[in-house]
Amino acid sequence: MTRQPATGSLLGLALGDALGAPTEFQGVPAILAAHGHWREMDLPGPVALITDDTQMALAVARAAVRGELEPERFEPPLRAEFVAWLRSPENNRAPGATCLRACRLLEAGHPWPAASQITSKGCGANMRVTPLGLLPGIDGEQRAGAAQLQAGLTHGHPTGLAAADLTAHTVHLLAEGAEPAGLPGALRDYAARHRDTYHERWLGDLWTRAGDSSPEQFIARGWDECLAALDRLDAAVRDADRDTDPCLATGEGWVAEEALVTGLLCFLLFPGDPVLALRRAACTSGDSDSIAALAGAFAGAHHGAGAWPPAWVARLEHRDELLAFGAKWDMA
Repeated sequence: MTRQPATGSLLGLALGDALGAPTEFQGVPAILAAHGHWREMDLPGPVALITDDTQMALAVARAAVRGELEPERFEPPLRAEFVAWLRSPENNRAPGATCLRACRLLEAGHPWPAASQITSKGCGANMRVTPLGLLPGIDGEQRAGAAQLQAGLTHGHPTGLAAADLTAHTVHLLAEGAEPAGLPGALRDYAARHRDTYHERWLGDLWTRAGDSSPEQFIARGWDECLAALDRLDAAVRDADRDTDPCLATGEGWVAEEALVTGLLCFLLFPGDPVLALRRAACTSGDSDSIAALAGAFAGAHHGAGAWPPAWVARLEHRDELLAFGAKWDMA
């Protein structure tokens, strides 16, 4: 069997989301009291329910396959998918306030830059971007631009844009076979190279709403915060302590750059054991479902579909749709 990184990453995203859902908003002592030792945490069931993290990732995936990945072709189906999510009866999984506010404005017909919450860099900007790191047949400019656009529809802060771009790039590198140990350096290089790159073709005049003097100054603020988060990741990997809450080293993950680096830290602490990486991510004091979703996306892209216990996959909500996207992209 081939590695199937797209299938592995999408399943890992959803499994991490489902594993972390019951532990979100809880401190580590409370998680341990309710669920036992984190190294033995089991997927909730009988059906492992996803949250808005995977719901919105599926929305991005559906929008991305409805046409050529270009700004004018991607934004309308993306808007439609986000509005459908807003009105779905299944949108009862503790959705983020920023996403709800922005999607209501999108539903009312506002241009997306006006709907975007320009001061928000919440992790909703990058919890859903994984499909764009896996989508075949696109180049780096399309991946970066689409990642930032999908973030910008709800979270307009430059750090939300940059972190979403960096998350998609991380998934892409792992799916292409990059070694985990080299990731922090590769991500730092990517961030430094793109620090002054404002994707005007994708973002239009979004930058003018933020009060910066130029589009380059606007986006550089976001990349600088991501680079600072990567500094914390470097220190955490160097001084690895697998039995201490990762949030203490890299942040609780409520904001985009922290969700990225804390999810990545959980993966890098256990690069050879994807299930243990997921369990560590779910037993954190921060935004556990988003941290675990990202850790699962990274681990699955690296290890492939065989990373995950079949008994877990069999109980996963939306399994068939996740598997269908994965199979299509793995065969491309």
